[in-house]
Amino acid sequence: MAVNDNAEEIKELAATLSSVEAVLDLDSKHAEIERLREEAASPDLWNDQERAQAVTRKLSSLESEVGRIEGLRSRIDDVAVLFQLAGEEDDPDAHAEAQAELTALRKEIDEVEVRTLLSGEYDRRDALVTINAQAGGVDAADWAQMLQRLYLRWAERHGYSTEVYETSYAEEAGIKSTTFAVKASFAYGTLRGEHGTHRLVRISPFDNQGRRQTSFAGVDVVPVVEQSDHIDIDENDLRIDVYRSSGPGGQGVNTTDSAVRITHLPSGIVVSCQNERSQLQNRATAMVVLQAKLLERKRQEEAEKMSELRGEATTSWGTQIRNYVLHPYQTVKDLRTGTETGNTAAVLDGEIDQFIESEIRWMRQQEA
Repeated sequence: MAVNDNAEEIKELAATLSSVEAVLDLDSKHAEIERLREEAASPDLWNDQERAQAVTRKLSSLESEVGRIEGLRSRIDDVAVLFQLAGEEDDPDAHAEAQAELTALRKEIDEVEVRTLLSGEYDRRDALVTINAQAGGVDAADWAQMLQRLYLRWAERHGYSTEVYETSYAEEAGIKSTTFAVKASFAYGTLRGEHGTHRLVRISPFDNQGRRQTSFAGVDVVPVVEQSDHIDIDENDLRIDVYRSSGPGGQGVNTTDSAVRITHLPSGIVVSCQNERSQLQNRATAMVVLQAKLLERKRQEEAEKMSELRGEATTSWGTQIRNYVLHPYQTVKDLRTGTETGNTAAVLDGEIDQFIESEIRWMRQQEA
């Protein structure tokens, strides 16, 4: 790439970052950080642990967000100097180093630009992800477990905290269902496009004749509820069952009936939690999951009602959204955006950012 081309690309990246800074309003974020720092320093804050955790988490998230943007601005300035020095010294190694940094900068600025598209009411929140095995028998159960690992690895790659609330293991292999939280700012906005049916085509490891098998798993993504949300739940509408937590193969993982399953009778929504040893703790966590699912249902109903009033057709993303083909060729393709890759191993190991970024842009176009 010519020197002028590099200079032009650096200029374009700087302009893109300026647009991101304007959308994010860094001045207001600095003011919010100062306010939260003062609140965090109050000796009375930890009298309310839930409030204290919310304050410290929001402060950490804002500091990380602002720090990342300011770090990118500094790196843009530095990479221009790197190219200048490489040209003056006619050093191929220095030029290669500068080019690698420019490529990395382009990728990161693209990521933060996509983040500015997340402006929905709940986009900033943590995400609750539920995965259910669908058609395909034991292969579908195995596929559901593969998807659970995919999303947990994705979160791990980004340094996001996760907590598995419940996993229902299948008898032969894999899982029937699982629910886990991704605890990070904008986790819901980032992952909500993953909602839908995921299809896997492969040679079944469970078929003695080595035949090709198609299996399906459903992914449901909802925002975590907050204190400001108003979700009224009548205790008379709930059926609460307790049972013993089980692991792979049906083995018991504790000796008490501490796991809790809550059925919301009017909606038919069923949630479970078995990650805590205390029945009371599992019940409290299951109620949080139930509230999140009811909040999402309420949001969808309101959106559909508004669309009807406007005479618009509602769009559902809860259909088949992505194909993962491992035989006779290797490819993962999103049916909405057309994003595709042949590196199936990387995708199954959690490298799904290209799919997430393209679906965020796609969803924004659908909502415009």
